[in-house]
This record gives sequence, structure tokens and C-alpha cells, in this order.
Amino acid sequence: MNLQKIEDEALHLPKEERVQLVQRLSLESPSEVELRSDWLLEAQRRAEELDSGSVQAVSGEDVMKKARALII
Repeated sequence: MNLQKIEDEALHLPKEERVQLVQRLSLESPSEVELRSDWLLEAQRRAEELDSGSVQAVSGEDVMKKARALII
């Protein structure tokens, strides 16, 4: 994929996704305010997924059991 095609596709992303892309491609580290904003957006997105039923919560205990089973 060439740079022009990447740029064309990036320009068609929703604003929030373009902002995230710019932050990820930036050579500077994100500020604390930017990090907080990103985490808030992610928390909101995950809450919406739970509320809509598109994903189901998994208990921390179940996650740890699965993780331990993978490393043993």
C-alpha cells in the first residue's frame, strides 16, 4: 500500500479515529491530558458495548484462571 492510498483512507475515518491515528503516529509522547482523554473514550466505548449487549463481561477470576492455564 502506498502513502497516497493510506492518506486517502485515513481522511475517510471518523474524526475520533483520525485523532487517535495522529497521536499514535506522532513522534512525541502524548500528554497526560491526552492519555486521560484516550482512556475516557475507551472506557465509554467499552461501557456502550456492555450496555448494548454486544459483549459480555468476564469476571477477573475467570480471566486469571484462563491466563494461568495458558502459561502452565
